[in-house]
Amino acid sequence: MRTDVKHFKCEIVDGIATVALDRPERKNPLTFESYAEMRDWFRDLHYADDVNAVVFASNGGNFSSGGDVHDIIGPLTKMSMKELLAFTRMTGDLVKAIVNCGKPVIAAIDGICVGAGAIIAMASDLRIATPEAKVAFLFTRVGLAGCDMGACAILPRIIGQGRTAELLYTGRSMNAEEGQAWGFHNKVVPADDLTTQTLSMASRIAAGPNFGNMMTKTMLAQEWSMSIEQAIEAEAQAQAICMQTADFVRAYNAFVAKETPVFEGN
Repeated sequence: MRTDVKHFKCEIVDGIATVALDRPERKNPLTFESYAEMRDWFRDLHYADDVNAVVFASNGGNFSSGGDVHDIIGPLTKMSMKELLAFTRMTGDLVKAIVNCGKPVIAAIDGICVGAGAIIAMASDLRIATPEAKVAFLFTRVGLAGCDMGACAILPRIIGQGRTAELLYTGRSMNAEEGQAWGFHNKVVPADDLTTQTLSMASRIAAGPNFGNMMTKTMLAQEWSMSIEQAIEAEAQAQAICMQTADFVRAYNAFVAKETPVFEGN
């Protein structure tokens, strides 16, 4: 998987890709270019065998301040409807790319995490935060609707309909304590421990079984629109496929030998 990106930070170590927006002096806002490049990077990730998990990290004490006021918000006020729809579809495509990338994504949230930054955290599979984390879906505060980049579909599944409605109508910040109590954050850790704790979680997941993890992520997304009967059948087929992998045999052999299985992703 390529790391020679221009509009965000990216490195891959031991099967874990760490990405982060890279404008810490502005609290890491998104631009047209970073939206598009991250969308393409996450799309390509589905085919990358050298990445087993992704950490979307904070940078300089903040996760992201969302769409840049000068580089994005200003130009949007001068665009035609066709141009605006192309932009909103592109931002939604970033969420779809994260959801469909086939790799577990962990957001490491410190400080400001608002607007599109909050959406990226929402679209991740897991979220680890610091006590300083402030998550806000600010769209109504700039005169827009709260239904941005899938927020009205995804956020209620994480924190519930009523809590989502409050955050989307008011645009207020959800503090770290609320985020953990409501199930948005999987855990809250001291800022000095954020990187260590997130990489530890990523390492545990990246150890595999990676084909099984890919299938788990796929089914978590696809089963939203299925009936219970459809979901049970889909899971039966998914699990039967996983039972054909060598990692399934490795796990059995390790259990019989009273050893820890070493998964190889096939």
